[in-house]
Amino acid sequence: MPEAAAPARPVPPARPARFLAFDFGSRRVGVASGNTLTGQATPLRTVDAQGDARWAAIARLVQEWQPDALVVGVPRHPDGAPHEQTAAAQRFGRQLAGRFRLAVHEVDERYTTTEARADGARDVDAAAAAVILEQHLRALQGTAAAHHAAP
Repeated sequence: MPEAAAPARPVPPARPARFLAFDFGSRRVGVASGNTLTGQATPLRTVDAQGDARWAAIARLVQEWQPDALVVGVPRHPDGAPHEQTAAAQRFGRQLAGRFRLAVHEVDERYTTTEARADGARDVDAAAAAVILEQHLRALQGTAAAHHAAP
């Protein structure tokens, strides 16, 4: 007679992942926070500084929010082709990864500023960063749902 299988132990849920997202611009960088528990993002602020002052402000936000990973919006033309800011945003993402030793996820940021303006945001750059992060969170939820549906 086969031996009875031990009852399955429930798998503890993974801790929700926390993110900071950035809407990179040559003059300003919008910042938002969010997590996988709520699937929502909140605009934080716009960093309106250059050089060392910009990096110091970002470092303070990383220290305060303790994200598990970072998200950077990468601009493209409407047809998906790169333009002059695409490489600059990707470079910013590599700099974030190097400075803070966190994974950096790139998200297509086409129309995020337009969406933030249409929503009546007072801080358009931070609101665009929130739109970028919510796109990333939705993509993660889709990946997780597909993973759980697989046999």
